[in-house]
Amino acid sequence: MGIKGLQGFVARVCPDACRMVDLKEMAEKHRIDHPDVTPVIVVDAMSCVRHWYTPESWVCGGQWREYLTVLEDFIETFKAAGIELVFYFDGVVEEKKRDEWIKRRQQNNKEIANLFQFIKTHRKQPGRGMFVLPSALPTFTRFALKSLGQKTVCTLQEADFEVAAYGLQHNCMGILGQDITVMYSREDLCRALGLNIMHLPLFACLLGNDVVPENLLEGFWHKCLVICPSRNKSYNRRTSIILAVANYISKIPCLYSSLKHLEDMLPLGSDKTLLHRGMESYLLPGQQSPWIPPDARNFSMFSGQEETAMCQDKEIFQVLWNDYSLKDVMEKQLPIFRIQGETNEKGNDEFPVIKCLPVLAKEHHIQSENYAIFNILSNGELECSNSLEDDCDTEIPGQALIYRPARQHIYSVLLESEGDGACPVVKEWFVYCGNPLQQPDLIQPVQPSIPGGTPNLKTLWFAKGPDVEKQRYSTFLACFHLQDAMEELQALEAPVAAFCCLLTYLMLQLMQVDSRAVHLGAVLVRGLTTLLMANSACGFPFRMDDLMPWKVFDGKLFQEKYQKSHRSCSLEELLEGNVSNYILLESFVFFKKNVPVHNYCCTGLLSLYFSSFH
Repeated sequence: MGIKGLQGFVARVCPDACRMVDLKEMAEKHRIDHPDVTPVIVVDAMSCVRHWYTPESWVCGGQWREYLTVLEDFIETFKAAGIELVFYFDGVVEEKKRDEWIKRRQQNNKEIANLFQFIKTHRKQPGRGMFVLPSALPTFTRFALKSLGQKTVCTLQEADFEVAAYGLQHNCMGILGQDITVMYSREDLCRALGLNIMHLPLFACLLGNDVVPENLLEGFWHKCLVICPSRNKSYNRRTSIILAVANYISKIPCLYSSLKHLEDMLPLGSDKTLLHRGMESYLLPGQQSPWIPPDARNFSMFSGQEETAMCQDKEIFQVLWNDYSLKDVMEKQLPIFRIQGETNEKGNDEFPVIKCLPVLAKEHHIQSENYAIFNILSNGELECSNSLEDDCDTEIPGQALIYRPARQHIYSVLLESEGDGACPVVKEWFVYCGNPLQQPDLIQPVQPSIPGGTPNLKTLWFAKGPDVEKQRYSTFLACFHLQDAMEELQALEAPVAAFCCLLTYLMLQLMQVDSRAVHLGAVLVRGLTTLLMANSACGFPFRMDDLMPWKVFDGKLFQEKYQKSHRSCSLEELLEGNVSNYILLESFVFFKKNVPVHNYCCTGLLSLYFSSFH
C-alpha cells in the first residue's frame, strides 16, 4: 500500500533517502554477504506495467510484439547483472479494499472519457500525459513473462503483502516498484523524519492508505499542523502534513495503549478496528509489533477463499486418489497433477498423486497457468477493470455485456452439479457504462448446448485420450455457440482458429472510424481474456500461448486496416495480395456462411491478423 505524495516528499525534503544504484555492484555485494543465495529481486509488477509499456501506439489495443520485446530487454538488464527476478501480480481484490478499488475504477472512467473526447476532437492519439493502459495489459503481461521463462506469481491476497513476505522469507536483494536505478532507504527516511523503523506502519496508516481512508484523517491532520506548523513556506500542504504527522508520532510511545488512544481519538465511525487492521496489514509472518501484542492479532496468511467453495460437486472437494486429506495437501505440499504435464513426477501416466481440483485450481492460479478459475471456484466472484471503451457510443455495448453470455456458459462448466444442474450465481464486479459499482451483478450460469450434457471438471481436467481431447475442444466452442463449426476450426492453425472464434462471436457492424476503432480494439483484447477463461475451464484444448495478443493482434496495424476497410478498399488490398491470407479468410467464411466476404468489418479484422503475422 503506497503513501500518497511520499515519493515526491522524499525527492524534495530528504533526497539522501533516494540513491542511484549499480545493479552489478548490488548483486556482487549480496553474493559476498549471502554466498549460498542467488541474488533475487521481487518485482511488484502491477506498479511497473505503466512504465514497461513504451511502444508508440496504445489507444487502439496495444502493440503487443513490441511490448514483448520491451519485457525481454528489461529481463536481460538484470540477467546481465546476475540477478533473478520474481514477478508478483494482484490475484484478488480483498473485500477490505473493495471501496478503494471502486474509487479507482471511477477515476479511470473519467480519464477514459477525456481520452475519447480528445480523439474525437483531434483525431489522433494524445501525448503520454493522457496515457491509459491498453485493455487487459496486466493480464497478458503475466503470461508474457511466463513465456519468457520468468517466475510469475498471481497472489491469493494483496500483492504488497505477498511481495514483502517473499522478500523477507527468501532473503532477497530488494523489492522493485518503478525505477530500476533508484533505491529508497528506510533508515535515511526515518532519520529525516525523526522516526524509527517501528514507527513506519503507523506513519503509513495515519497518512491514509487502502485500509484507513484519507477523508477520516482530515481532523487529525489539522491537529498535527497546529502542533507542528510548516517551517518552510515553499512546502505544499501534503509535504507539511507528512512532516507534522511524523512529528506527532515521534512523541508517542510504541505501545498498544497508544494505538487504542488513537482509535478513540480518530473519527473512525462504526468500525473502530480500522487503524488496528491497517497496522496489522503491514505485519509479515513471524514478525512482531510493539503496537499490537500477539494476543490482539487477527493474522491470517491467506484470505480464506477456500473455506467458501462455490462448486456444487462435493466430490471435487475430496481427495480422489490415495488416502491423503486436503490438510495434508496444503501443509505437506504434496505433488499436484498438472494439466499440461502429461506425465507425473515419476515419468509415467499412472498419476499416483492427489487429484484435488481446488488445490489444482489454486496452484494454477498462483503460478499464472490459468485465468480467473480459482476466483470463481473458491468464492464465486470475479472482477474486471476498465477498458478503453467510449461510453458515448451506444451502438457498441461494453465488453462486459458482450461477453456475458460466454461467461455464463463458462460458469456453468465450472459450477454445475451432476444432479439437478443447479448452479450458484456468480458475483461480477465489471466496469461498463451505467454500472455504478455499488453492488455486484448477480449472474446466473447457463448450460452450454452440448449433446449429452456438459462434461464434469474431473473429465475435462484429468481424463486422457482422443475422445476427451475432442470433448475439451467442443466444450470450449460451445461456450461461444460455435460447437457446430468444430471440424472447420480444427483445420486451422490454433491461433487463427481462436481468433476466428472471437470474430464470429463478435461480428459487430461498424460505420465509423477513429474513436470506434479504439473501442473495438479494447473489445477484441478483452475477448481474448474470455478465451483464456474458457480454455482454463475446459482443460486447455488450446495452448495458452496460442491465445496471446502478440499472436493475433497489433493495435497500430488494426487502426490502419480499419480505416482502409471504411474507405472501400478492395479485399485484395486489405489482404495485401497474399494468396495464403485469402485462403485463410475463405476458411473462416466457409464455416461462418452468413458472413459475406465483402463484410469489411470482418475482413478488415481478419486481414489485420493475416497480414501482420504471416
